Amino acid sequence: VTVDVTALKLAEARMREQDRRKDEFLATLAHELRNPLAPIRSGLELLQRIDDATRTAQTYAMMERQLGHLVRMVDDLLDISRVTLDKIQLVKRRVDVAEVVVSAVETARTLLDANGLTLVVDLADHSLFIDGDSTRLAQALANLLSNAAKYTPRGGLVRVSATRRAQQVEICVADDGVGIEPDQLAVIFEMFVQLGQSIDRASGGLGIGLTLSRRLVELHGGTLEARSEGKDRGSTFTIVLPLTPDPVASSGSVARPSATSLRILVVDDNVDAAELLAALLEIVGHTVFVAHTGLDALRETRERDPDVLLLDIGLPEIDGYEVAQRLRADPTITQPTLIALTGWGNAEDREQARRVGFEHHLVKPVDQPTLSAILATVQPRRARS
Repeated sequence: VTVDVTALKLAEARMREQDRRKDEFLATLAHELRNPLAPIRSGLELLQRIDDATRTAQTYAMMERQLGHLVRMVDDLLDISRVTLDKIQLVKRRVDVAEVVVSAVETARTLLDANGLTLVVDLADHSLFIDGDSTRLAQALANLLSNAAKYTPRGGLVRVSATRRAQQVEICVADDGVGIEPDQLAVIFEMFVQLGQSIDRASGGLGIGLTLSRRLVELHGGTLEARSEGKDRGSTFTIVLPLTPDPVASSGSVARPSATSLRILVVDDNVDAAELLAALLEIVGHTVFVAHTGLDALRETRERDPDVLLLDIGLPEIDGYEVAQRLRADPTITQPTLIALTGWGNAEDREQARRVGFEHHLVKPVDQPTLSAILATVQPRRARS
């Protein structure tokens, strides 16, 4: 038997490098999770001790920001697992590239401002339409903007632009930061790779943002590439996506938020979560009812006749799957759109939800743009008095 010693040594070296990156990632993850948890804990202790409206409002705002950081990290971890296993689901529609850029800028704005950077947004004079999941594309672009913020010195410039190239759109994020060494360009999109040393060591991230961005773009039939002239020469990340035909004859198919109020039943045994989600839906004009158990969900559906059920799976008495089965088997009910809202999001959970009659499956914490896009496709079944 001939043994290729060189190939074995190369494979061993690759395994050692992967193991090193894994250990480094776990240490970084522990550090990054503690960063937002520490001020949240301090904020809770402070709120117990003070009686000052202004200071209380400032503390709440701080805690909300830190919670947002924590949620984004957890979301990235879950998403990188889903895309790696090809289990992520896209909610596609015709979307204006400008909408994606604006959403991404809103997400990354706090970090850009905190790092003292100037942001320039350069969009085409006319609308550029793509067929995609606006939330996922904005997530990919926001990761690139956040990456630029971490590796650009205070006072630097970050530019995001969108231009048409034949039947494609190029979305570029360029900075005048620390740049990328040639040897790093070859591995920059691999899992857990860090771009050397960030400007702020505490903002180095988990090393999964670029991997996630590229895979989200590839799910849309696009590409994401990086280029740099080297150290201290800045870097440019370019997303290329296929354009859809100009929406002239087909403009009526564009999904837009419904101007008509929907009747929505929110079902969750977490009372706070249910009430807050109901309040958010009411603010945008929907009529919302709330239930906290599976049996209450059945009763409220028969009494309220909702257009949509936002239904938690882990409910007392009977779970969300059984609620869905009973509703779908009841010929006396005008069937609502069923949306699973759950902490379980693997392929088996989604398949079980589909089998019992759910049209959609969302993982907590619910992403508002995604939920809004789904609700925009639902029309009231009939005029109501």
